[in-house]
Amino acid sequence: MNAYSSLADDFYSNMNLNTEMQLPAGRETVLGFFERVQKTYPSMRNFYTRETGDFVLEEDKDQGHQRWLSIEPRRICSGYFNPSDLDLAADQHQLVLELIPYMLSVSPLDCEALDYMMGFDFSYRGNHDELVAEALGTSVAFEGLLDVPGAKVLNYEPCMTVSLEESCRQQARLMIETRTNAYQVRRGEFPEDQISVYFTVRQYGSLDPETSFEQTLARLRTQCETLLDDFVIDQVLRPLAQAISTK
Repeated sequence: MNAYSSLADDFYSNMNLNTEMQLPAGRETVLGFFERVQKTYPSMRNFYTRETGDFVLEEDKDQGHQRWLSIEPRRICSGYFNPSDLDLAADQHQLVLELIPYMLSVSPLDCEALDYMMGFDFSYRGNHDELVAEALGTSVAFEGLLDVPGAKVLNYEPCMTVSLEESCRQQARLMIETRTNAYQVRRGEFPEDQISVYFTVRQYGSLDPETSFEQTLARLRTQCETLLDDFVIDQVLRPLAQAISTK
């Protein structure tokens, strides 16, 4: 069992490649690409087109884990929901990046941004924003607002982006997404829904001529997991899990 599986109700590993130019949308090209991926992962058998025109190939959703892949006009996304081993997710992402130069005509020069993202979902029936404020705290500048008589937190979604080197082309972003609205707070009735934590390491801009997509993603993954282990797990994920367990 993956070590990250004990930190949240669900977790996932995603790769996103944003391109400067439009991606091919021809029937033969798209189907040929998905068929090649399916040859490696035969359980990815569900193919459909969204209303937005995005193409999606995915596994069945009722297994508790799921591989998926999508092609948007200027973005390719690869994801694995609840993988038993993160290396399995990385293998999937690497395969996609190996294929796209030949099957979708995507060059490292065409890279606007390449992301490696780890996501964590916590199921909670209650005021998500209030819980996040309680678990992670607020800055001194905001504390007085919480002391206003009758005040209830309606929106609190901490987000921070930091540069990982001087050129600012490599960045890490921590973002928390809540799903409570004012209507639910007013009525005091909350459905069970997910609080999501996203931690992304991104490389901006065209890649160096001697660098491949696969090499860049491997480096981003290493940085992402190192920062997760050193900071995010103890400062964000565990406090959220502990706050939920006491409710």
